[in-house]
Amino acid sequence: MTKKLAGKAAIGAAAIGSAAIAAALLYAGKRKKQNAPAQPGPIPSGEKPETD
Repeated sequence: MTKKLAGKAAIGAAAIGSAAIAAALLYAGKRKKQNAPAQPGPIPSGEKPETD
C-alpha cells in the first residue's frame, strides 16, 4: 500500500514541479518583453533636415 501511495506522491510532485517551471518561464518571457527599450526617435538639433 505504501509503495502505491509513494508512487502517486512522486507523480503529483513531478506535475506540480513542471507546472511551476512552466509558470516561471512564462513570467520571465513576459518580463523580458516589457523591459526592452523603445526605438528612440531622431535627436532634435534645431537644424532643418536636408533633403534631396
